[in-house]
Formats: sequence, C-alpha cells, structure tokens
Amino acid sequence: MSSRLSTLAGLGAIILWSATVPLARGLSEHVGPVTGAAAVYGVSGGLALLSRLRSGQGRPPRRYVTVCGALFVAYAVLLYLAIGRAVDRQQVLEIGLVNYLWPALTVVLSTVLLGRRARWFLWPATALALAGVALALTHATAISWSAFAANVAGNPGAYAMALVAAVCWALYSNLTQRWAKGRESGAVDLFLILTACAFAVMTALGDEHRPWSRAAAGEALFLGLATFGGYRLWDHAMRRGDAGLVAAASYLTPLLSTVAACLYLGVTPGPRLWLGCVALVAGSVLSWRALAAPGGLGGGRFHEIC
Repeated sequence: MSSRLSTLAGLGAIILWSATVPLARGLSEHVGPVTGAAAVYGVSGGLALLSRLRSGQGRPPRRYVTVCGALFVAYAVLLYLAIGRAVDRQQVLEIGLVNYLWPALTVVLSTVLLGRRARWFLWPATALALAGVALALTHATAISWSAFAANVAGNPGAYAMALVAAVCWALYSNLTQRWAKGRESGAVDLFLILTACAFAVMTALGDEHRPWSRAAAGEALFLGLATFGGYRLWDHAMRRGDAGLVAAASYLTPLLSTVAACLYLGVTPGPRLWLGCVALVAGSVLSWRALAAPGGLGGGRFHEIC
C-alpha cells in the first residue's frame, strides 16, 4: 500500500471509530460493559486470528509487540469501562471528549518520541483542545475551575480511565511509528487477539449476567467488524502513511462521534458542548499548521490527499 493510500486508510479508521462510543454505550446498557466488549473483541479477535493464519506474517520487533501490545490492550479496556460506567448518556459525550484528547497528545508526543519539528503555536493549539474538553465538562454550569472539579468529582473513575486511555493511544501511535514504520506487516492482529483474551478473562471473573437481544447482537457484530477494520486501517497509516496528517485529521473524531451519539443515543447536548467540539476541530487545523514546516510532520503532502 502506497503512502498516500495508507494515509487515506487512517482517515477511514477515523470514520469507523466515530461510531464506537455511541454503539459501545448502547451495547453496555444491554449486556454490561465487560460482556459487551468481550463480544466485540471476540468478533474482531476471531477475524484477526483468521487473517494472521492466512497471511503467515513475520515476527515483528519484540519491544514493539511487548510495549505497544500492552498499550493497545490497556486502551481498549479503559475506554470500554469508562463508557460503561458513565452515569448517563449525557456523561458519555463528556467521557468521549476526554478520550479524544489522544489526537492532541499524539502530535505533542511526536515532538519528543519521534523528534518532529513544530512551530511555537503547537502549544496554543494543544491548549485550545484542552479548553474544548473543559468547556464540555462544564457545559451545564458556570465556567469555572470549581465547576470543572465538581463535575469530575461526580464520577472521577470514569473520567480518569478515559484520560489514561487517551495517553495510552497517543503513546501507542508514536511508538508504532518508531519501532514498526515501513514494515510490511504489524502486530495489530495479535493485539486484537490479546485484547479478546483479556476481556474473556474479565468476563469469566465478573458477574454480568444479562440477556442478549437482537439489538445487542447487532451492535456487537457491527462494532466487532468496525474494530477490526478500523485498527487495521490505522495500523497501515501509522506504519506507512503520513502519521502527522492523520493525527491532525483525527481531531474531527469528537465532532463526528458527538453527532453519531446524538442520533443513536438520543442525546441533545447544549451549545457549550458543541463549542468544545469546535475548539477541538480548530485545534486540529492549528496543530497541522504547526507541523507543516519543511522537515516537519504532515503538512507537505496535505494538498495531494484532499
């Protein structure tokens, strides 16, 4: 796959992932977060196993498998638990936006882990993304630190898991670039299988016993297929595409996911939450511009893709 097609693959992953949060919440409400996630990764892990057996993939670098595999599994577990533990569907939107700090963190960490060069306004762009999340988390109250802290204190575990998940995925994306860039194949299939095993163990040790419905089965099947396809596309982009451009474009995910959640979950967010989404999108443009200098990350090939 060429660099241009690999970059487009990353953009396709962003579209697929935009449906993850609302559908994962719907599935969690039907059968529980752990049981639902086990079903989703059972589907994607099964497809990954078949793919791995058919392709006869080589052995990727050990540290890539060990470190990136652990980050991959941690991200999936933390995200599904955070979504499932939201007190209501409105809070799901907020937790989703906290998780969607990972694009900003990916770009920032690329300057440290990959030695990318950035202009000074990368930091204001990152601050704009953070401000967008802060607006979302205070959308129903006055804008103040006390209002922000009070909202987070209402469900600190879920918000913390979403934030740690964002850090995990930002690290995963950059370390994949560092240790597996240019390889013909990565280890994403193996990571999906490991995640499926992790959720299977959690299900066996847990106490979620809810009946399945056709709606729940449909959500699990769609999410399983989307998870397999999305991760495969993202893996291609991180290893062989323009990772900086894809990371910047992924700022659109909060807006797309919020729209999907409004339609699927029947939630009507207030204007401040929408403003937070717009701030994240604006941050994506600024971050891309910050990394568009000669020798920087991404901007040089933007016009060839759009």
